[in-house]
Amino acid sequence: MAQRAVWLISREPGTPFCGTVRFSRRYPTVEKRAKVFNGASYVPIPEDGPFLKALLFELRLLDDDEDFIESRDSCSHINKTSVYGLLIGGGELWPVVAFLKNNMIYACVPLVEQTLSPHPPLISISGISQGFELLFGVQDFLSLSQKNDTELNTKLNQLPDLLLQACPFGTLLDANLQNSLDSINFASVTHSQKQPAWKVGTYKGKPQVSISITEKVKSMQYDKQDIADTWQVVGTVTCKCDLEGIMPNVTISLSLPTNGSPLQDILVHPCVTSLDSAILTSSSIDAMDDSAFSGPYKFPLTPPLESFNLCYYTSQVPVPPILGFYQMKEEEIQVKITVNLKLHESVKNNFEFCEAHIPFYNRGPITHVEYKVSFGQLEVFREKSSLVWIIGQKFPKSMEINLSGTVTFGAKSHEKQSFDEICIGGTAYLKLHFRILDYTLTGCYADQHSVQVFASGKPKISTRKL
Repeated sequence: MAQRAVWLISREPGTPFCGTVRFSRRYPTVEKRAKVFNGASYVPIPEDGPFLKALLFELRLLDDDEDFIESRDSCSHINKTSVYGLLIGGGELWPVVAFLKNNMIYACVPLVEQTLSPHPPLISISGISQGFELLFGVQDFLSLSQKNDTELNTKLNQLPDLLLQACPFGTLLDANLQNSLDSINFASVTHSQKQPAWKVGTYKGKPQVSISITEKVKSMQYDKQDIADTWQVVGTVTCKCDLEGIMPNVTISLSLPTNGSPLQDILVHPCVTSLDSAILTSSSIDAMDDSAFSGPYKFPLTPPLESFNLCYYTSQVPVPPILGFYQMKEEEIQVKITVNLKLHESVKNNFEFCEAHIPFYNRGPITHVEYKVSFGQLEVFREKSSLVWIIGQKFPKSMEINLSGTVTFGAKSHEKQSFDEICIGGTAYLKLHFRILDYTLTGCYADQHSVQVFASGKPKISTRKL
């Protein structure tokens, strides 16, 4: 249950590799063990440069990465685990645990104590779960009270010494790096309760519980009678519980307003100890009716040290937040476009950002654009053959905006042009990107007064919607 190497990479578009390695640590003793265990399937840990390039390629984070790569982008290669295989030096470096958070990529390579060909099941590799725990611990340490780049650099400079205590020889002992920074001597503390094997340390400090709810809406609107529009909300509840004691108990409740859309397909974190049967059986496959369970949704749990996703859910809201109409007519080297967007009256009119992206595939570069826009502004990306309609922070009082125009294209060149096998001829789409501040489409919220904590001290409880 050890790690062969750890990296922190800052996401920096525009740099040669679109990223910079801010920290890396290799464990030679673990690497020798990997060579013995993996045998002929062993692939050595590369230098930072080749690793950075291979990882950004696999995550599709390179600036000029627009081509379809069968081995990476096909439907049979959909990754749902944040565990990747990187092609390096003629071999595959696997498993690589990696995820992107706040423009920082956290990555590590766990030790696998067997041959890697064929790949063993992920559930049989204990180092993967410890790798996630280590990376989440580093993420929490870097994000705690961080206000500027100077504080980030200070914490990055502290990492080598902290990992000596928290993860000596690649073996995780304590995922809470703040404990190591404060030099708390856990060995001198006697516990009447047995420490569980999955919890590698305990917390010491001011008790606090943080809960955040994030909802994403997925919507496909066709404006055709023979094709039904679809939309669905997918939510994530993230928690961080800093509580003293070996096994503190917490109960978190999610509530809905009287007209809120019931939560369905709820998946919970393993730390949740019990659930109401109505929560488990609420499924989007079943037809919605007045008898659908609408909460409160209570989650009793024994939280881990690091931040974790308490649950995921889906919900079928009555209508999409923004209704759209997009029409494109082709005339020789020109296309005429018409766009209409309408914000539903029930949705909060306060955006962090709102943009409509209009790509034109399988064509040459844009040479000329004539347009009329009722609200916001239009940006033209000629070489990428796309338009971006920047709507801004609010819709007008009418809640409805329009864009119309004519786009002229030049001849196709041998240089890279945007290509898509589906968007041929008049087949096209408009993609809307937006974020609404302090708002959930379902109305789901966590009432801080309903959070129950069974641990020493009175915790500070904070809730927010992202």
